[in-house]
Amino acid sequence: MSKMRAAVLTAPKRFELREVPVPIIGPEDVLVRVTRTGICGTDIHIFNGHYAADKLPLVPGHEFCGTIAERGENVRHLAVGARVVVDINIGCGNCFWCRHNEVLNCAEVTQIGIGRDGAFAEFVAIPARLAIPVGASISDEILALTEPVACVVRAARKARISFGQSVVIFGAGPIGNLHVQMMRLVGAAPIIIADLSADRCRMALEAGADSAISDPAELKATVLRMTGGLGADIVIESVGNRKLYEQAFDLTRRGGHVAFFGITPPGETVPIDILRTVLEEGSLKGSVAGMGQDMYDALTLLSHNRFRTDDFTKASYPLDAIQEAFESLGDRPQDLKTQIAIAA
Repeated sequence: MSKMRAAVLTAPKRFELREVPVPIIGPEDVLVRVTRTGICGTDIHIFNGHYAADKLPLVPGHEFCGTIAERGENVRHLAVGARVVVDINIGCGNCFWCRHNEVLNCAEVTQIGIGRDGAFAEFVAIPARLAIPVGASISDEILALTEPVACVVRAARKARISFGQSVVIFGAGPIGNLHVQMMRLVGAAPIIIADLSADRCRMALEAGADSAISDPAELKATVLRMTGGLGADIVIESVGNRKLYEQAFDLTRRGGHVAFFGITPPGETVPIDILRTVLEEGSLKGSVAGMGQDMYDALTLLSHNRFRTDDFTKASYPLDAIQEAFESLGDRPQDLKTQIAIAA
């Protein structure tokens, strides 16, 4: 095939389904025939023009799985027809940051579906070293969740969660729900989630949260009550709201930790009380994307049913309905994840 169908975001809030050339691969690359691609919060930011606007026109999509359709002449470890998921973070592979699994800090980094064309298309070309082979026992619907699960794996790793530590999570959307499940897996307790949506709070409770707060006025009192008046060991902001980041510091105990995760518009800042942070030995850590071993760990957890995925695999749209899929997201809070079915 010389042509393929691709959903091209030509301007904010406007997809065009186009016939475009199938990507040409190099000797170290593979061509992946995409089967499923999830819609991520980052994709929504791109769709709305809040992120990566300078990259348009762009084929977004980075939460995907597929099969190897073609391999470069130097690729030996992947067979044509093999099922794969993909680490989307492409660095130089040689610098200090790449060697330490901090690829996003590489000076040459780009991300599939964010900095270059991605997987809302029938095919995508990737470096073969970033393709992770998988068996036949896991469905495409669950397999396409590997990348977002890798993000919460990395966030937990960066925050250094310990058994019995209390956690507050801002946001009960798809990534917030995954944060809840990740916190249960690593032994955090209690787990408190805050979201304005009562429906999403209910789903977070079903996923394992100990308390879900939809009334902001009740949040601080609940956190203090459930932590013996101390405040939370860790607060994870997964919405990307400056005011919530400010509130996170107020909910954290002395010596506690704020995990920066939600993406805000460029240039957003929050005031930090330097003296308090020094005297109380507080800390913060940023985390945004799973990469390297995070992807392998996420795949292992999903393969062994460590995450409840039913609410993530209900909503599916064909590629030619991608505009409708994006525009209807706000009307479907019960659908934690919407996936685009691209090939059988």
